[in-house]
Amino acid sequence: MTLSNLVFAIFLAVAIGFFTRSVRRLNRWLDIGHDEVRTDHVDVRTRNLLLIGIGQSKILRDPIGGMMHALVFWGFCVLGLGTVEIMIQGLYTPFTWDVILPRFLYLPYVVSQEVFAVFVLIPVTLLLYRRLVIRPARFRNDPVHGGDAVFILGMIGALMISLLILFTAELRTGAATEGRVVSSLLLPFFSGVSPETAHIVARVSWWFHALLILYFLNHLPGSKHLHVLTSLINVWLSNTSGPGTVGAMRPMDLEAENAEQFGAADVEHLSWKNLLDGYSCTECGRCTAACPANITGKTLSPRMIVVKTRARLTLDIINELRRDLVLMESRFPEELAPALTSLERNGSPWAFSAADRVQWTEGLDIPTMAEMAAAGEKPDILFWVGCMGSFDDRAKKITVAFARILQAANVKFAILGQEESCHGDPARRMGNEYLYQMLAKGVIETLDGYQIKTIVTFCPHCFHQMGNEFPDLGGHYEVIHHTEYIERLLSDGRVPLETEHGQRLKVAYHDSCYLGRYNEIYDAPRNTLRKALPIVELVEPARTQSRGMCCGAGGGRMWMEETQGKRVNVERTEELLATGADQIAVACPFCMTMITDGVTGAGSEVPVLDISEVVASRLAGVAVSG
Repeated sequence: MTLSNLVFAIFLAVAIGFFTRSVRRLNRWLDIGHDEVRTDHVDVRTRNLLLIGIGQSKILRDPIGGMMHALVFWGFCVLGLGTVEIMIQGLYTPFTWDVILPRFLYLPYVVSQEVFAVFVLIPVTLLLYRRLVIRPARFRNDPVHGGDAVFILGMIGALMISLLILFTAELRTGAATEGRVVSSLLLPFFSGVSPETAHIVARVSWWFHALLILYFLNHLPGSKHLHVLTSLINVWLSNTSGPGTVGAMRPMDLEAENAEQFGAADVEHLSWKNLLDGYSCTECGRCTAACPANITGKTLSPRMIVVKTRARLTLDIINELRRDLVLMESRFPEELAPALTSLERNGSPWAFSAADRVQWTEGLDIPTMAEMAAAGEKPDILFWVGCMGSFDDRAKKITVAFARILQAANVKFAILGQEESCHGDPARRMGNEYLYQMLAKGVIETLDGYQIKTIVTFCPHCFHQMGNEFPDLGGHYEVIHHTEYIERLLSDGRVPLETEHGQRLKVAYHDSCYLGRYNEIYDAPRNTLRKALPIVELVEPARTQSRGMCCGAGGGRMWMEETQGKRVNVERTEELLATGADQIAVACPFCMTMITDGVTGAGSEVPVLDISEVVASRLAGVAVSG
């Protein structure tokens, strides 16, 4: 071992020692969180790791920033092999992969190191330009660790530059010649440099690069770039159950004898996975940039919640925080009190009598489950109307339209009528888990009493709640959103439509959050429109499908006024109107209310229609009442 090897060994041992201490500290902090099983479904987790982690599929949804990030990630993966070579060279100078790898592998390895050093350097330069010159709004308005980001990018750039100088200097000394596809292009910069000087430059570059790697390794655990170490692990441990579980709230045992805390008031009330999420946050701000509340000038910043959760150790989280405020402190906006009281007393967020639930059925000859049971019959499906569909005058037109389609298609269906009650989704989203479970268990008892198997509803909130969150309380049903059900009926040729194509229309469809982002149902509404209106031209707003924007009614906001910034529904409506559409189509009664208000506020006369209303307007030989 040379003196140089000995000195490097000391640096390496110190660096590994500090890094090990940091990792142990991070692991101890994860122990603060409560247990959560995340080791099942190994096949799905491995697939997620390959597609989302290695393949960067989610990052690449942002075509520019995503590609830059992906290039840096892939570059580091490839350059990792070269980093190992440099670390071994520090302990034993003559080592190269050439002594281990066969020739047909070593040459591609050399080429990959040179090429990927450039692939990393280019996006790092662009990312620095974006942060220092362009400065997107999400960085200006929510500056967390902005200086650290610039420092890290500068450090990565220095690593790549030192590597390219090392390669070029080695080429000038004649120590290496094969596969130098990049450094051979840089060699003219060394035209006046003697081989002896080039050797010194190579050694200096090697030491600079090696020591910078050791410093980088120890800088990561305390910086926003901790995600470099944790993101792949976090992807493997992520939710595996597919669409529907993304927005499904976790079950809460209200009857636990020793329970002293409901929801989350501090980090010890979160799970270890919540805390690991904090480790894996890149602080890129995409969550805040996509948050409707933030877009419209509210103070909510999902990014800051995650960042401060991590800082406290030194999006489920929001739901847990709400639960704590409501259940432990009885603290919630006064505007929500009437809705919560009405849910408890009337079984709906509005103070309507249960008898009013069936007013919309007048003249339609629609049976209830009780009537069918008395006749010894069973329907094929239960049409779950929901509170909006039962009581809101505009939403009742959607209810009628969908019932008309079912009747035209000769579907044997029934409703619960006065036996239907709110399942408690608004209470749960507001943080009142106790009221939610009381209402939900009552609904499950009613459904099970009729041995109901299949439920169809046009409310995405009911669809999501009953399909994805009822199983935690013992309610297991096939729940279908009406857009999927109508699409199925149309595909089977069961819905008689007018044969005339009708007027050519340009239609913009607004994705409901609970149908789209939470359950990944994007195609059914659009396909239904195309089948009902063969000559329709569908146009997409700037934010659409997985990047779609909320209408502003979710999370209990339906019952609250917006006192900060721009109204969310106004922002969303402006996006939809900007498409130049002749009509706006929705698939949610909450979206219907919010977008209609937005259109009215904008002074526009563009009609807003539910998907079922569009189809019902095309029914052959059936007069549809408005």
